[in-house]
Amino acid sequence: MSSGVPFSRILIANRGEIAIRIMRACHEMGIRSIAVFSDVDKDALHVGYADEAHLIGGVSARESYLDIDKILSVALQTGAGAIHPGYGFLSENPAFAEACQNRGIVFIGPTAGALRSVGNKIAARHTAQRCGVPVVPGSIAGLNGHTEAAAIAETIGYPVLLKAAAGGGGKGMRTACSKAELRQALDVAAREADHAFGDPSLYVEKLVDPARHVEVQLLADHFGNVVHLGERDCSIQRRFQKVIEESPSPAVNGDLRNRITAAAITLAKAIGYRNAGTVEFLVDGDRFYFIEVNARLQVEHPVTEMVTGVDLVKEQILVAGGLLLRFRQEDVLFRGAALQARIYAENPAYNFLPSPGIVSAVTEPSGPGIRIDSGITTGSAVPVEYDGLLSKLVSWGSTRPEAIDRMKRALDDYGVYGVHTTIPFKRYVLECPAFQSGHYDTGFVASVIQDWKRSCSRT
Repeated sequence: MSSGVPFSRILIANRGEIAIRIMRACHEMGIRSIAVFSDVDKDALHVGYADEAHLIGGVSARESYLDIDKILSVALQTGAGAIHPGYGFLSENPAFAEACQNRGIVFIGPTAGALRSVGNKIAARHTAQRCGVPVVPGSIAGLNGHTEAAAIAETIGYPVLLKAAAGGGGKGMRTACSKAELRQALDVAAREADHAFGDPSLYVEKLVDPARHVEVQLLADHFGNVVHLGERDCSIQRRFQKVIEESPSPAVNGDLRNRITAAAITLAKAIGYRNAGTVEFLVDGDRFYFIEVNARLQVEHPVTEMVTGVDLVKEQILVAGGLLLRFRQEDVLFRGAALQARIYAENPAYNFLPSPGIVSAVTEPSGPGIRIDSGITTGSAVPVEYDGLLSKLVSWGSTRPEAIDRMKRALDDYGVYGVHTTIPFKRYVLECPAFQSGHYDTGFVASVIQDWKRSCSRT
């Protein structure tokens, strides 16, 4: 272990590409990485990549990666000084953070108190309001059934958005354009939230449409220091799940950037936030509205790393170990532009139907400005039990057009065989004039998907 590194062993309570991403940072820092895996994942890539791996059994997420007792048992057995939760699963669960603390294990993330303040989206709205940060109109508490949801929706006006109080990643979110649609949307969102996060609680807010989805990356230490690492534009999304992300946002000018990053830092300081976190906003012209805090590492963190040169996972580990941030706001330099395309095992031609199976072969692109965070190789299984994210393809360029050109070339060179993937659709998106000009919003995918399907049927 290198001098100044606070841990000798870290358990990664996750799977797939994010587990490998964290393990790589551990390896560079001289930290022993410990994997956990379910019965389904016994041959998964992250299991072989770790320094050691331990079976926790089970098939579903609830039986494995959401089982706090199983994960803590392995941490104690292996002498792990810290646990990195990645994203999803237990990453925003205050009970897990508290259980780690009670057993003398460092949770690499915010404190349990901060998670309760912002990890729960309803509590986060209250905090933002107290700080003077504008929020989207909606409920101020968890919904208690269809009648209450309908009453609030009538007050703020349709269309509305139902959202899971816990978790993120677009799960547990449904729109409703009328009272007739609300009941079914409420039931579906609650079931999905319970399955993904073990918590069916929902709230409702006004659907701001059209709008841009812009988020600010933060890092904070134990000593009250908070810095931002710029913004990411995540407006290219399908059913509230991000498809392509980029930094910087083509919709954000200098004045708006100053205001939105200042609001994010104000919110973080108000709750005593520490470690990495993302404050998400809807942007409508020069106005912005707070949506939520993702109190964890984000799936799209690589684009920020590419434009700033900051390794967010390493900084998370150092801050969790009680060290000062290694840089100040004025030290953060922004260079060029970066894009990320999420590669899923889905068939976009058939409404993004999941495509589980065995990956028969993989050919990965390389070259200037290209990065791949992958959780698969030839022979990898894509199980139906978990999210179908296979990898993240990232491009960097000195300008946005160069980053786009590099991404197009990399997608052309990328082959994943044996399962359907979203690669063809991502390539189509990059050719769309609205994307190339930067003039798009959260309705972009819905506006182009039918044209893309028609183009597929002609080939």
